[in-house]
Amino acid sequence: MLEVTEAAQARLKDLLGRDDKLETHGLRMKVVGGGCSGLQYQLSLDSDFSETDHIVEAGPVKVVVDEKSALYLVGVTLDFVDTLQESGFKIGNPNASTTCGCGESFAA
Repeated sequence: MLEVTEAAQARLKDLLGRDDKLETHGLRMKVVGGGCSGLQYQLSLDSDFSETDHIVEAGPVKVVVDEKSALYLVGVTLDFVDTLQESGFKIGNPNASTTCGCGESFAA
């Protein structure tokens, strides 16, 4: 469904390991309405998984996607960058037809 780079796995492992949540929590990726282009990503740490969630095991971490968001996240690459110019999770989405100038939202 989606790819999680080694850099993103390491960052998630670090975040979840700080509070001993590596076994119980995962990164929830959602697509919600909003932003300049109509859709935007929402990332959060979550332990409440439903039966309809898609759970992607990526090394030591889990990425959780609800059914509705899964339609927009097929083929996505989740990466983590930490440079002088930017720091944070980056999402490469081949399904995005357009993105806004700031890169915070997309259309599919």
